[in-house]
Amino acid sequence: MTRTPTPPRTWLVTGASSGLGRALTETALAAGETVVAAMRRPERIDDLFAEYPESLLPIEFDVRDTGSAPAVIEAAISRFGRIDVLVNNGGVGQIGSAEEIDDARLRDMLEQHVVGPAALTRAVLPGMRARGTGTIVQMSSQGGRISFPGAGSYSAGKFALEGWSEALAGEVAPFGIRVLIVEPSRFRTAFNSADVLERATPVEVYADLLGDFRADMLAADGRQEGDPHRAALVIRQLVGAESAPLRIPLGREAVRRLRESYRRELVSVETYAELSSSADFPGVPESVRPV
Repeated sequence: MTRTPTPPRTWLVTGASSGLGRALTETALAAGETVVAAMRRPERIDDLFAEYPESLLPIEFDVRDTGSAPAVIEAAISRFGRIDVLVNNGGVGQIGSAEEIDDARLRDMLEQHVVGPAALTRAVLPGMRARGTGTIVQMSSQGGRISFPGAGSYSAGKFALEGWSEALAGEVAPFGIRVLIVEPSRFRTAFNSADVLERATPVEVYADLLGDFRADMLAADGRQEGDPHRAALVIRQLVGAESAPLRIPLGREAVRRLRESYRRELVSVETYAELSSSADFPGVPESVRPV
């Protein structure tokens, strides 16, 4: 991977008040770049604003408020002239079985993790297309490629984000715009804290199956092996690189779990390939697609 010199970029980071969003904001500011930090509680980065008043623009914004997405983009462009990198990072975790997660909780995951990012992405694309350059960073998760009992609603949003973003990458590549899907494992953020992690009311029949998972998710708080600032440096390096992958796992656990999953799924496809292929009409050639 090679890097090309670039002028200071302007970043728009959602969920910028803590965790990976804050780490990315701090990393970009320390490198002399400008940041539009969008979050529900802008006062949480008053310390950064005091240090970087000319290069930081805090904006109050809830990613679920899709109607406000264009106004956020307009405010960013009005202040800094352009947006070079959009980081769709806002969102929280949720645990509960499929039977425990009601419609409202499931919709909330989808709104935070795919509908909200999609609205911001649509709003930022015209400016990026006009300049012929830009990067969309989609903060997914290892749970955006593999899922676990109790994590279905969270993974539903992240799986949807990844599918939408993979199509997006092909759509915007001709205009010089890149998409980077980031798949972290456990990082030392507030994600696992009791006042942030959303939990459905347990149903007794799932107590044995999910009890250890629920306890582990909360017990991980403050003990995660992932360093948010190291992660921010990796993301910034990939954004500035001449070429980068569509997806990048972050953290040893994500690398291990995704590697194991891909191998397991490939074995399954190969094992049932003949049976799967027998569903076609005999003698009819395979479809030829334009992509």
